[in-house]
Amino acid sequence: MTLLNRPLDSIESYNSFLSQEAIPVLKHTVKELQAMREMEDSINGRTVAALVLSDPMMTLKVLIHIEQHRRARQNHDITTIERAIMMMGISPFLREFSELPTIESQLSSHTHALVGVLKVIGRARRAAHYARDWAIVRHDLDVDEITVAALLHEVTDILCWCFAPELTQQVYELQRMDKSLRSSAAQRAVFNFSAKELHLALVREWHLPELLISMMDERQIQNPRVRTVQLANSLARHTAQGWDNPAIPDDLAAIEELLHIGREHLLHRLAAPHEVVETLLQAGGKAEGALPPLSTASAPPAA
Repeated sequence: MTLLNRPLDSIESYNSFLSQEAIPVLKHTVKELQAMREMEDSINGRTVAALVLSDPMMTLKVLIHIEQHRRARQNHDITTIERAIMMMGISPFLREFSELPTIESQLSSHTHALVGVLKVIGRARRAAHYARDWAIVRHDLDVDEITVAALLHEVTDILCWCFAPELTQQVYELQRMDKSLRSSAAQRAVFNFSAKELHLALVREWHLPELLISMMDERQIQNPRVRTVQLANSLARHTAQGWDNPAIPDDLAAIEELLHIGREHLLHRLAAPHEVVETLLQAGGKAEGALPPLSTASAPPAA
């Protein structure tokens, strides 16, 4: 395991460094996979997929593995975890992922980083939950694809905590000292690049399915699937700071527009705390405030 103690000069350097390191997963994931190996005759692909999807790093590892071992005759991308497991078979899958490094071990001497990364993972899970629910409301053709894209949206932040804990702590410290400082500005000040810039470069370096990459690219925000993923992550990030976060009304307005539902119905689906419901019902909000400028979009709207 190698940790970065200083920023690198190019995105290519970050790509090279992170592509050579073994991606760690949650200790809970390792324990559950071990338990599944002992009773693999009585479990199914859906059970294994549910475990994988509870861990963004494990989800990433599976997709990278599938792409690296892609058969020449395979003419379509594998974009969901259940399909990946089905393609490998449960027994080969459990054998392949039998020895994995853990996030907890990697950050054993960096307690603040472990706390930070667990918070980001919790945020990613919440975003995936939101995105999945909204995809169901929208009658999306493949809800599982939306779920995976939303879960992977935060992987660069997680990787930064895992492999550059001190630098990542500097980013958060800059924002603590200046509440108006945007995340991207703080990240560039420390890492020379924003997390979004690194993220899109990394997922292409790993040759993740183009469909998943497109859903994580805010330049394609006119596409409702992309908007679902982006808004789910925005709301997860803002609610993690408290339901009184001033950005939440704009998020809600944009989600209402996406799903064509009213504020009261939306707050019920979100299980918003009872004490904030009345305030949020009256809060208004502007959808455009939660979205990047449409001038950055590069894709036509899609169903």
